[in-house]
Amino acid sequence: MQSCSEWDGRYKQGQTGWDRGEASPNLNYWLEREFLKPCRILIPGCGNGYEVLELAEKGFDVVAIDIAPTPIENLGKALQARQSSAELIQTDLLDWECGEPFDAIYEQTSLCALHPDKWQMYEECLYDWLKPKGKLFAQFMQTGNEGGPPFHCEISDMTDLFAAGRWLWSDQHQTQVVHTVGLYEKVFLLEKI
Repeated sequence: MQSCSEWDGRYKQGQTGWDRGEASPNLNYWLEREFLKPCRILIPGCGNGYEVLELAEKGFDVVAIDIAPTPIENLGKALQARQSSAELIQTDLLDWECGEPFDAIYEQTSLCALHPDKWQMYEECLYDWLKPKGKLFAQFMQTGNEGGPPFHCEISDMTDLFAAGRWLWSDQHQTQVVHTVGLYEKVFLLEKI
């Protein structure tokens, strides 16, 4: 598993193949269909935070977390330049304790960045961070490869991880988006039961 300094080194050296340089089309999918409306939202593993910027400008109460200090610093400067605001936290997600639960979580690249032996712990965090009936806007990376990061998020593994007793999967709101590095993400809306 990569440490804070390893992730930060990747940002400082520009080894960020996952960084589109703009908000994901997945975010626009949810916003255009009004499934995602202004609320208190968490963006774990925010990176340079293009989604944070867009949501903050649209009136969301955004909390963004990343393990690496460099993208948090970059995001702070970008928010200031746009005269927008969001709460930025530099910490390891799996060590963070949420005070007030969220209406929504936008999960884009955190799960695939974690080693699969940490996925169950992360699912428990996501569940605890959401209010009852809170929504998880999830993008599951499809690499088709062994190892990572990014790790392949096989959909059958995801349905086991985000089990029916705890999560309601919407079968109406699914899509997939090609990522900048030729991989793609399958996109799902889940609701905390």
